[in-house]
Amino acid sequence: MADLLRKLCPDVKVVIGHGQMEGDQLEEVLMQFIDGDADVLLATTIIESGIDISNANTIIINQAQNFGLSDLHQMRGRVGRSNKKAFCYLLAPPATVLTPEARQRLKAIEEYSDLGMGFQVSMRDLDIRGAGNLLGGEQSGFITEIGFETYHKILDEALAELRETDFKDLFPVDESKPFVSDCQIETDLEILIPTEYVESIVERLNLYKEIDDIETEQKLEEFENQLKDRFGPIPGQVLELFETLRMRWKAKRLGIERIILKHHSLKTYLVSNPQSHLYNSAVFMQIINYVKNNPSQCKMKQDKDKLSITFNGIKSVNQVNNLLENILAKSEVAAS
Repeated sequence: MADLLRKLCPDVKVVIGHGQMEGDQLEEVLMQFIDGDADVLLATTIIESGIDISNANTIIINQAQNFGLSDLHQMRGRVGRSNKKAFCYLLAPPATVLTPEARQRLKAIEEYSDLGMGFQVSMRDLDIRGAGNLLGGEQSGFITEIGFETYHKILDEALAELRETDFKDLFPVDESKPFVSDCQIETDLEILIPTEYVESIVERLNLYKEIDDIETEQKLEEFENQLKDRFGPIPGQVLELFETLRMRWKAKRLGIERIILKHHSLKTYLVSNPQSHLYNSAVFMQIINYVKNNPSQCKMKQDKDKLSITFNGIKSVNQVNNLLENILAKSEVAAS
């Protein structure tokens, strides 16, 4: 490519930069371009890694159809970083020979060209790639930042753990508080909001967020009625998602911080903090009694600081809910 550029423009000085060069050599090439000793910098995608050259106002991206949307957005951002008007040219074959995804990426990078469009580019990239199933076997897509609410959630969990460990003498134990703040669920069942039911990926993500915030049966029923009014009869996958939410509620009350429901088997992990008040409660005693009384169905195992219970013959979320409800009911009777 360098030979081609020199042949087309013999009076233009071209320098080359790529990731396999030594650090000092690459720095020397960039300084030549920054200082104006070279007219053109021919580079690989290494330039998207935060290089800020204020006097560069034009970038030509060859074979643009082969790059991801985030790559194109980052490389486009290398120019126009001062008061000079900037230009970005994307070189690609005719649209008729491009894949549908490549056409969508090029259209998106052309459409979202204004300042501050990074979020829209990220959402469009998520739409093209597919967000995946938030609860299910297919995990794909990404969101680049965790967001303010997620940060607060992580912070609250860390503070709650400190109250039960390093600062337990300063904070009295709240017996009414759930033993765990959340329960992670992994399953190979189809538990999601189908694209045929809600087409917009942004709308689906908002609905997942709303579902995640529901904490009571009454709120869940209200949400179910609203969903039915907006999108019509609720498909089975969404109803299964609601059952999964109920399963998470029960799991939190039992001190279960992780559930794996795969291959007709249920594996639960109890809270990993050994100082948790779960282990001095009637709930834990009832869990122990259930394991003792049902040796053919379940088995308890201690692995370092992880206490897990595996249940055989569990094929559905409904079966899990019945099982957890049974243990909860007996623990409440024992506590009274």
